[in-house]
Amino acid sequence: MNVAGEAFEGERIAKRIARAGHCSRRAAEALIREGRVAVDGRTVDGPALNVTDDQRVTIDGEPLAAAEPVRLFRLHKPTGVVTTARDPEGRRTIDDLLRHSGTVLPRLMPIGRLDVNSEGLLLLTNDGGLKRRLELPATGWLRRYRVRVHGTVDPRALTALERGIEIDGIRYGSIKARLDRQLASNAWLAVGLTEGKNREVRRVLEHLGLQVSRLIRTAYGPFQLGALEPRMVEEITGKVVREQLGGKLLAGLLEPESGRREKRVRKPE
Repeated sequence: MNVAGEAFEGERIAKRIARAGHCSRRAAEALIREGRVAVDGRTVDGPALNVTDDQRVTIDGEPLAAAEPVRLFRLHKPTGVVTTARDPEGRRTIDDLLRHSGTVLPRLMPIGRLDVNSEGLLLLTNDGGLKRRLELPATGWLRRYRVRVHGTVDPRALTALERGIEIDGIRYGSIKARLDRQLASNAWLAVGLTEGKNREVRRVLEHLGLQVSRLIRTAYGPFQLGALEPRMVEEITGKVVREQLGGKLLAGLLEPESGRREKRVRKPE
């Protein structure tokens, strides 16, 4: 399908496929390259095509389902679970948790990550656009953690982290950290950051001579872990999403409230 001269209306074909819950945007682009996607009966020859609501999209000859409204979920990720769909080492993944949740869920993507040894709040969405927006450092959302460390904490070293720090050639931005409780051999810290590089909290604290033994994310922006139990997943209503995210982050994404109520899903055995 020749897309030269097409008007830039609607949305990219791969995004439409992803928002319908058929597969990820990257997988949709692969389907297009394989010649399996058609619009109004004409095979699409590349992903640089915008489609509108009145156009008929098919995959392998089957009509694409209507795009799903944007949905957002909270998951309490336990330790030992990998924040991926599949793991080559055979470890348990968040997809494993969701498959055994006891209810039908859309295809969900994590917003940000927690490493296998970390636990706490993980936001999930069915919309790749919202995922990318909420992961951007420019969003400025504070990620908050409770951290248990082995060692004696120097409060002055924690205060200095607000200026940022460079470790092994990697520059880490401002980190707000305070000592909550010092015990004989370990301590509890409260840590907040907006950037969230890979294993940032662990690496920075280890640089200060503190070994992290437990790391719990308690908040991601305005959303709190609260009393959500490990392995539980809970949908956040569209009303709450609109109130917390505002029009700028949700522009062009969130459908009108459909009357859906917040839903808790039982934790898998």
